[in-house]
Amino acid sequence: MVKKAPRRTAERILEVTLELFNRFGEPNVSTTLISAELGISPGNLYYHYPAKDELINSLFDRYEKALDDLLAASDGVRDVEDAWFFMHTLFELIWQYRFLYRDLNDLLSKNRRLETHFQTVLQHKSHAVKRMLDGMSRVGSVHIDEREAEATATSMVVVLTYWLSFEYVRDPRRALEAENAQMALMRGAQHVLNLLVPYLEPEQRTHLRELVQTYNNTDS
Repeated sequence: MVKKAPRRTAERILEVTLELFNRFGEPNVSTTLISAELGISPGNLYYHYPAKDELINSLFDRYEKALDDLLAASDGVRDVEDAWFFMHTLFELIWQYRFLYRDLNDLLSKNRRLETHFQTVLQHKSHAVKRMLDGMSRVGSVHIDEREAEATATSMVVVLTYWLSFEYVRDPRRALEAENAQMALMRGAQHVLNLLVPYLEPEQRTHLRELVQTYNNTDS
């Protein structure tokens, strides 16, 4: 039991750090605040994570692992309903680690490891969205040629990556509060998938409109 205590402490530190980063933004959270929130000494915190960057990197590693597992599901997307669920699930993961996206430029400018790894994240997102489009094309849900598919996938990744920043600029005081999360995520999924509208088979286009209407009514 004694040997497991440090592991539990390290886990709790990451949980509280993620909560604080998400609530206040990473630049506004010091290790002193984290240790105070946990009720432990700064020395205890430094024993597990000697620098703030190690906390950031550990949280990013968790996000990257969860993202890679989720992106693998893109191979199974065949229609707009699959795509809606896939995108909404991606946004839910982004929301869980929203401090990364809220403070992205600042984090990348200060953390070389994050800078290089986030480039990989963008590549993985692009490949996954392209696989999603390929799968939808094979079954006739979308009709799009290779050149358009590449550009459309990139545009979808841009919206996916910067949607929470857009929401924050729209309403800085409330956008990233938990009670507004579902509407923000739904709007994000809707706008990502709207990029497919010119290429969707007519019944699929109609179904996308129905999905948007249904979720709007549910959350209103």
